[in-house]
Amino acid sequence: MRPPDANDVLRRHGPETLRKVIDGAATMNGAALGDARFRTDDYRLPRFKLVRFQAVLLGTSAAYLVKGIIPHTGLTVVWGPPKCGKSFWVFDLAMHVALGIPYRGRRVQQGTVVYLALEGGHGFRARVEAYRRTHDIKDAPFYLVTDRTSLVQDHAGLIADIRRQIGKTLPAMVVIDTLNRSLAGSESKDEDMAAYIRAADAIREAFDCAVVIVHHCGVDGTRPRGHTSLTGAADAQLAVSRDAANNIAVTVEWMKDGPEGDIIASRLVQVDLGTDADGEPVNSLVIVPAEGDIGQATQERKVRGAQKIALDLLRKAIDEAGSLPPASNHIPPNTRTILVETWRTYAYQGTITESDKPDSRQKAFVRAVKQLQAANLVGVWGEFAWII
Repeated sequence: MRPPDANDVLRRHGPETLRKVIDGAATMNGAALGDARFRTDDYRLPRFKLVRFQAVLLGTSAAYLVKGIIPHTGLTVVWGPPKCGKSFWVFDLAMHVALGIPYRGRRVQQGTVVYLALEGGHGFRARVEAYRRTHDIKDAPFYLVTDRTSLVQDHAGLIADIRRQIGKTLPAMVVIDTLNRSLAGSESKDEDMAAYIRAADAIREAFDCAVVIVHHCGVDGTRPRGHTSLTGAADAQLAVSRDAANNIAVTVEWMKDGPEGDIIASRLVQVDLGTDADGEPVNSLVIVPAEGDIGQATQERKVRGAQKIALDLLRKAIDEAGSLPPASNHIPPNTRTILVETWRTYAYQGTITESDKPDSRQKAFVRAVKQLQAANLVGVWGEFAWII
């Protein structure tokens, strides 16, 4: 016989009794909840919803906020060295979301943006004014927060204030710029970073939105600063840097449910905003697309982490053991190649990942190869690999 459930309690005893059962304070027909006939477990509302196989259907809603760059829901980390232009780039991207404007030919899902500018709030206001004048924008569903924030302690209050002040239109994107200015603990301690990630996840869950965290790089410039759990929790990770021509190059390093390796090139243009109270000129900068291709040299400078290790070790493998392959229409003539398996051996010995697990090393190598191919830096055909 099927055990009684919450619907049975509601039908037989009414909503007030159901509420008491949920609260653990009811007795029914003289029997306490501890009685075998009225166990609390028999009447609790289900916390976990079980969906039968035939009812698991493919969703048709868009999986992106900015196609190929920002997932519709999830955590995105945008990282790079200081003064590389990452905040300018993220603000420009956020305005495309707020206005519903296609971004560099990519589709955009329009939505409200809440932007926590925690580094230089006064300068950010000038940035907004520069954007307003350049693009002749009168208004947009974009909300700026410059109040001092500790995300772990303040995320519940932040969620409540967003709900209270923007009403029923929940944000599609919440930007936290930067992680350092919103973290009270240490970026390198696993417990502090774990708490920070939980706070960011709480915002994501509250609004079913994209949470974008702007973050600095480590000392060696090859990965985001601090504990690696941040990268592990991210649904997407974008690396930002300046190239030799002073372009801002953004590389899609990691995308949970999408292609990787894409590079977006931009440049900064100064906008004059008049003078201040002392008669001194006031200006700011806006992002515009970089003209032309950023080129292979720029792309190679953008290579970071496992990609850089794999590329360097491919070059080393070709130098030490490369040879000309059999004639092929798919491999450029007179190009020295190496077997992919030989390249893999070099990569494993060259610590392409910090993990010693074979599965982790294999995934890191395969991901790096795909990213290098997407960046048009490496060619692979059959069992052969070469540098383009």
